[in-house]
Amino acid sequence: MNVAEWILVAFLSVALLVFLILGIVLLVKLIGITKEAKKIIIKGQDIADNANGIVENVKDLTSVGGVVKSFTDKFVHNEPKGKEKKDGQREEEGR
Repeated sequence: MNVAEWILVAFLSVALLVFLILGIVLLVKLIGITKEAKKIIIKGQDIADNANGIVENVKDLTSVGGVVKSFTDKFVHNEPKGKEKKDGQREEEGR
């Protein structure tokens, strides 16, 4: 082999080495990005589940059954909040 061929082989070997190292580094970075993406997807699914729970609560409050339930909980099972004065009027506590 003459000098030109040796130079060409050396140049291609160095180029192959650089691309091999770049490929390995990019592969490692890609694996890290996929792990982060997986965490983001799991977090998004948790947020969606919480949003579904909120929607269910709002649906219960806007339906007739939810309104009746909240009404009965609030007014029927409610105990007096204030102390009775001697003349029959209530005195509110904490005000």
